[in-house]
Amino acid sequence: MSVYVHGDNILQKENHLTKYRDELSKQYLTEIRPRYEEWKAANLAISGPTRVCRETDESIITERVRLFNEYKDFLDQQHYAEHFDSRSNLHSSALEEFMYFLFKDLTKDYSEHALIGKSHAFKDIFFRSANYISMVTSPNTFVEKKDHDFVIGSTINAKFQCAGMGSVDNVSFDMPAIAIECKTYLDKTMLEGASTAGEQLKSRNPNAMYIVVAERLKLTEAVNLKKYKVDQIYILRKQKNTDREFRYLEGYVANPIYVDVVWHLFTTVREYLETDWHGKIADGIERGYLI
Repeated sequence: MSVYVHGDNILQKENHLTKYRDELSKQYLTEIRPRYEEWKAANLAISGPTRVCRETDESIITERVRLFNEYKDFLDQQHYAEHFDSRSNLHSSALEEFMYFLFKDLTKDYSEHALIGKSHAFKDIFFRSANYISMVTSPNTFVEKKDHDFVIGSTINAKFQCAGMGSVDNVSFDMPAIAIECKTYLDKTMLEGASTAGEQLKSRNPNAMYIVVAERLKLTEAVNLKKYKVDQIYILRKQKNTDREFRYLEGYVANPIYVDVVWHLFTTVREYLETDWHGKIADGIERGYLI
């Protein structure tokens, strides 16, 4: 799957056989395309941050955030926002691609084959034979998968075969070490869905980290964040969500995406990838406490 999910989203709209064929859609896509290519090229021209901490890391993050703010200010203009609604994923996919630019050089330091980007990732594995003779001759392996907006992890290629005989099932799946849910805004229903996804991921990969990244927040103080199975929630604009019809009224101030929030996200992920996870009981018994 391509790591340039926002660029792919634009391309799909440009090439769609039935939707976005009207003149206004074509005009808007023609305006958006060169600005996207500029944003992409500027990010690819920047190197870092990487696995090794350097004094320049924060300035690199600052530049990536500046470029993203500049592009999002253009993309979030009222006429684009109203023409391409949330179902089109135009705006949310920009955040997903920003995650790739943010972490691309970090993961490359670990392996050229590191998994990064949008993923149809591992959720569960099960074996379903039609009868007993089928069971002892073929594993009948099935992998259930779950879409994640952005992951850092590994692609695993596995073989299953019954003892002594039978056919081989070749199975390939993506296993996230870190999964990030990307939202233009976060409400309670979205948080509940993210919590369920995080719990499912951790039940199969206990060392995984699950993070929610949103531009704005749509939660009240009545929500108990502690009960949700996510490791962290980042609100990039440090701002409550405002419905679109009010966001373009005179006097409304849209916060930028803040560098310090993105910096915290990046360092959290980098430190987690570099840390020994120590998930074994043997590790805990040496300490005297297991979890």
